[in-house]
Amino acid sequence: MTRGSLLRRAKQRESQAWNDLVELYTPLVQGWCQRCGISSHQAEDCVQDVFSSVAKSLDRFHPTGESGAFRGWLWTVTINKIRDSARREARHMSASGGSTAMQRISQAADPMAIDPGSLDQDPTDELDLSRLASRGLAQIRDEFAERTWRMFDRSVIDGIATSQVAVEFQVTAATVRKVRSRILRRLRQQLGDLD
Repeated sequence: MTRGSLLRRAKQRESQAWNDLVELYTPLVQGWCQRCGISSHQAEDCVQDVFSSVAKSLDRFHPTGESGAFRGWLWTVTINKIRDSARREARHMSASGGSTAMQRISQAADPMAIDPGSLDQDPTDELDLSRLASRGLAQIRDEFAERTWRMFDRSVIDGIATSQVAVEFQVTAATVRKVRSRILRRLRQQLGDLD
C-alpha cells in the first residue's frame, strides 16, 4: 500500500513521515554544512536549526513537479542557517590575542565566503544524489511486491535492457516500463518532488 507523498504526510504532522524526512535528508544537510566549511559541532547545531525551520515552514513549500524541487528549497533553508550560525559565531568570538585566538578566528566559517550565485543551485554532487536515492528507495521498498521490486532492480539498478528484463520475468516490455515508472514516481514523491 502506497503511503503517499512524504511531504504531504509530514505537513499533516504524521510522526513517521517526519522521521523519514529527517532520516532521508540529514546526511545531505550535514554534507552541505561540511562543504561550507563549518565545524562538525556547528554542523550538528545547523542540522537541528534547519529541520526546526523546515517543521515551521513546510506548509509554505509546494512541489513544482521538477526533480530536486524540495532539495533546492532545503538548500536555501540550509544556507540561511549556515549564515546565521557563522554570524552567531563571529559575534561570540573573544578578542583575546595570541595564537589560539588566531587559530579560532581562522577556523570560523565566513558567512560571506559562500558564493551568492550558489544560492540558485544546491551543491549536491552525483554521490550525494545516489545516496539520497538509495535512502529513499529503502524507505519505499516495502510498498511493492517482491517480483515488482526485482523487475525494477534489474532494469534500473542493474541497468539491464527492458527487453531482457521482460524475457527474464516473462512479461511484456511495457510491463517492465510501467513498473519502472511507478517506482520512480513513488521515489520522486518520497524525495518531495511530487505531491
